[in-house]
Amino acid sequence: MIEKALSGTTEISDEGIKKHFKNAEPWAALFELTWNGLDAGATNIRVDIIENDLGGVQSIDVIDNGEGIDIDHIEDNFGRFNDSSKKSDMALHGSHGRGRLAFHRLANRAAWWTRFSEKDAVIEIRGDNIKRFTGEFINATQQHHSLAGLKSGTVVKLESIHTSLPRALDLTPKFSIEFGWFLALNKERSIKINDTEVPVPPHSISEKSIPVNGTDFSVKVILWHEKPTSEKSHIYLLDSAGKVRYKQLSSFNLKANFFVSIFVQSVWADNFDPDGDDLFKENTHSLESDEWRKLSGPLYNFVEEIYENFLRDFVESELAKYEDDGVFPSYAGLDAHYAKWRLEHTRNLVKLVYMSDPSVMNSLNKKQKKIIVRLLDRLSVSNENDALYEIISEVLDLEESSLQMLSKQLKHTQLEHIISTIELLQQRMLAVDKLRQLMNEHYREVLETPDLQQIIENNTWLFGNQYETIGAEEDTFTSVARGLRNTLKGVLEIGDEDVEDTKDLAGVHRQTDLFLARKIPTCDSLGNKYYRCIVIEIKRPGIALNSKHLNQLDEYAAIIKRHPAFASEHLRFELILVGRKISDADFLIKSRLHNNLDKGEMGLVGSDPGMKRYVMNWYTLLDGFELSHVHLLKTLELRRDKLAPTTSDELVKELQAAH
Repeated sequence: MIEKALSGTTEISDEGIKKHFKNAEPWAALFELTWNGLDAGATNIRVDIIENDLGGVQSIDVIDNGEGIDIDHIEDNFGRFNDSSKKSDMALHGSHGRGRLAFHRLANRAAWWTRFSEKDAVIEIRGDNIKRFTGEFINATQQHHSLAGLKSGTVVKLESIHTSLPRALDLTPKFSIEFGWFLALNKERSIKINDTEVPVPPHSISEKSIPVNGTDFSVKVILWHEKPTSEKSHIYLLDSAGKVRYKQLSSFNLKANFFVSIFVQSVWADNFDPDGDDLFKENTHSLESDEWRKLSGPLYNFVEEIYENFLRDFVESELAKYEDDGVFPSYAGLDAHYAKWRLEHTRNLVKLVYMSDPSVMNSLNKKQKKIIVRLLDRLSVSNENDALYEIISEVLDLEESSLQMLSKQLKHTQLEHIISTIELLQQRMLAVDKLRQLMNEHYREVLETPDLQQIIENNTWLFGNQYETIGAEEDTFTSVARGLRNTLKGVLEIGDEDVEDTKDLAGVHRQTDLFLARKIPTCDSLGNKYYRCIVIEIKRPGIALNSKHLNQLDEYAAIIKRHPAFASEHLRFELILVGRKISDADFLIKSRLHNNLDKGEMGLVGSDPGMKRYVMNWYTLLDGFELSHVHLLKTLELRRDKLAPTTSDELVKELQAAH
């Protein structure tokens, strides 16, 4: 032994030290010891976890090849807490002289074997008296074997381990997240756990050169895919040698899910002094320098651009989850073309709100997301479109650019919605004209059943908005319903009373009736689920509906109600009889239609619990559609013209914006 003069106490009580680290995870002690090695300039750090024969942790060595501990000024390293000789160097992570004492969260004894300026020493601290450190100088032959052959370095040996650690395999990703930013910046540095190198976590890098006053500032922004455990978003100023001369928190710490480290390197930083201009040095640069102030704007814009690209991708991935989780409405029962438009429109609106203020959507649970999305969907296609703009602009703290984007989106939404609706109505008006022509001019001719059947199946909206789509055929229900229908007495018989002109009778016999039956799961206004059973029978175009057909409809309803297969209380039936016209000689159908006018349902001739019956004629259906939609079509066309860009400048601007 050379001499024993390395003992002393830390300027804080044992209770104060333990209180400081009480919320730290046990492995955070290894983080702090690793940071101390990096702060000492180490290029290689090894964390060796030595296990005993039972698989428990016997001891841990944290080995670095840094400059070692300045044992000539031991009080500056071990005598201070939250204040150390390192604090003037902004590049140092553990610059408050406290990291070494975190060991007590993991072990009862720690020994620092160190070599500094050709001197060797060992310093020890015990967990039962943390503020007290004892040490001694030693010969090189007594030094820890891991420092053999090194000019300098330190080995921190932890013994009497009292807390379980994750396996080395599980510690590696924790180290990766903690030290990733530092390793990405300092590619010549490495950290190993039991010979497994700690990787830099997944990330992407964006680079740009920003010239200011004739000096180039090389900017590198690292976007992390996961949040580092302790490192916030900082702006680092590096000199030409790559040494950190200054760092400050960036404003992007407030951006949810956006984790960046921003590095600015320039020869300008070689003469940087964060404390201000030095009168005794020429060309000293500081935070007050013109170059630093002029750099802030372009630097912010560059990172903001990265953030917007990140947010766009992030929101797209979140919206994909919305679709998978059923957050968006299903638009069941709507025309397929219109439903597709509604989904895309609502998706774009939610995307706009999400990108304007991600915190609004991030804080919602699944049920809340469904409510918000459905409210946005309904309001945006209603007459309250303008009110939606007012609500969003008042509640969200949006920038002017976001407000303009929102206004443009809602205006564009109105225009798209109107155009889509006009197109749909025009298609339906055309279908109405063609059907009217069929009923007026070709009803005596043989109409091929498959052709007419397809026309009807594609245009079930003619029977009313509630029949806009009745889906694909359900074999079991259809076959049972058709089988019961065929049991009706005289249902297939055609007589003189069924036609207006007996000369048409021969042609009518060559035609066939059409029969559609569907069972559709749906919900009532209270959310109760049931099966909606729709049966539509379309009489041959040459037949005029009369009381015989009405009686068959009533009889068919009675058969269905008695049939065991249809006895469930979860079934509700709608039987619809459709013909070219109602016979001029008929009284009963017209009387039943008149008696049910107060029910407010077109064509209703009978209503019982779980069973409604309708009789409709094509001319009433076609006239009703035209009367309901001609005025609407004209109104929509006027609104379309009002919303659409009118000048060439507006058109060019919108076309340019589309790219």
